[in-house]
Amino acid sequence: MLNRDAIPSISFYDQDFVDLYDRSWVRIDEQWKTCTSPTGFTGPYLSYPDQKYLNQFDACVSSLFLNYSNGQYSPYSMVDYFYSRQEESGAIRSDYEIEGGEPLLTAGNPQGLALPLFAYVEYVFYHKVGNKKRLKDIVPVLEKYFEWVTTTFQDETGLCHVPVEACHTGNLPRQDAYYPVDFNAALAVNALYMSMIGDILNDKELSFRFKRLYFAYKTRISNLMWDPEKHFYFDLDKSGNRTDLMHIGGFWTMLAEIPNDERASYLIAYLKDPEYFGTDNPFPCLPANSPHFSEDGNGFCGAVLPVYTYMVIKGLEKYGELIFARECAIRNLYFIIDTLNPEEGKTGEMWEAYLPGREGAPKADGEEFPRRRLLCGVCIVSITLMIENIIGFDVSLPRKTVYWAVPDLEGMGIANLSLKKNMITILANRNARGWEIRLESEKLYYFTIEILNEHKKKTLPIPSGKCSMLIDKL
Repeated sequence: MLNRDAIPSISFYDQDFVDLYDRSWVRIDEQWKTCTSPTGFTGPYLSYPDQKYLNQFDACVSSLFLNYSNGQYSPYSMVDYFYSRQEESGAIRSDYEIEGGEPLLTAGNPQGLALPLFAYVEYVFYHKVGNKKRLKDIVPVLEKYFEWVTTTFQDETGLCHVPVEACHTGNLPRQDAYYPVDFNAALAVNALYMSMIGDILNDKELSFRFKRLYFAYKTRISNLMWDPEKHFYFDLDKSGNRTDLMHIGGFWTMLAEIPNDERASYLIAYLKDPEYFGTDNPFPCLPANSPHFSEDGNGFCGAVLPVYTYMVIKGLEKYGELIFARECAIRNLYFIIDTLNPEEGKTGEMWEAYLPGREGAPKADGEEFPRRRLLCGVCIVSITLMIENIIGFDVSLPRKTVYWAVPDLEGMGIANLSLKKNMITILANRNARGWEIRLESEKLYYFTIEILNEHKKKTLPIPSGKCSMLIDKL
């Protein structure tokens, strides 16, 4: 049973957002299962209706909101299962049967490859729980997996030729993609965060080796995949020529910190333009002016996947677009709320994907898409982006820091967020003396508040116990 008092609670000026946040945890509790298969998966996992396989991409995404459960729902169990299935070659497959443990290998993806996100996830884990020993233990698995990917799929171009089925973009018309931009950029993300993990462990050799690999991918993607006339990153065909399909995968480059400021400005302009990716519900998998785009979704061809909203928003953060990122998270959340609470006479539901211009989920004939109650398609926004971008908290346990960035002060905050054994509460309220932030903590940490529109920023050590600060005094 869900222990609601053990989960962090949020305050926000729009109660619908708070209700969706609370409802997300209720749904997680309803779909939290434990498998005790003698041949397959053993342990707790986040399920969805009619599920037969554990998927690597879904497990990685789910971990990014489960780590806010204050330990009520393990963010590790599903990810660790994939580590436990690593083969001698270093391979970790995309899907495994829950009951039988067999990998799912298909004609379209014969090696069972998935977008490589493990290093990014482990870096996030570390800053939420501060477990350096886990990082040290897991690095050999991550190194071996990275080596398998590059040995198996990288060729003389220095890029990886992988099946498009490994990229999680469904029925997008990418049949000419031989070197997918999203997979190669995600591999650069993986190398970047492996280097950062080396820095955390003070392992100079690990850090340097992956930093060198990261810059190699960054250079090749920049030189080969950027179109100087269309100002976008594209897949390459078998001959190494850029294809002409603009799609959501090009924005993985921002998370990988590949574009310089000039190129990033072009990408951000596409994200703001309603004729491209700036639809009412941001960001569709295809631009709105694509001949393949459908307002009804048609599978991925027009669908908005919250997991890609997360990816784009985290990329926007890298380029200082905090206010725009927050606005997009809020817009996406309204569509999730409206689909869950439709007009009278209709039934609401949580989905893997949503429509770009009205409430509801995209449909595609003959496809199991979008999946119903696939919670990584909702909770990555309703929990993770709610805490990190809409309310605006960036928490690092190892650094003992909480960074709070908001465009303007509003009545909002978080209570009972666990930093290991330290529970913190930070709430902003307006009273007769002006805007006051009340803080409560069991141990010393450092609190930074930045009010973006007022260009105010202040860092203070917060002692154990209760205290408050008046913003007007900053």
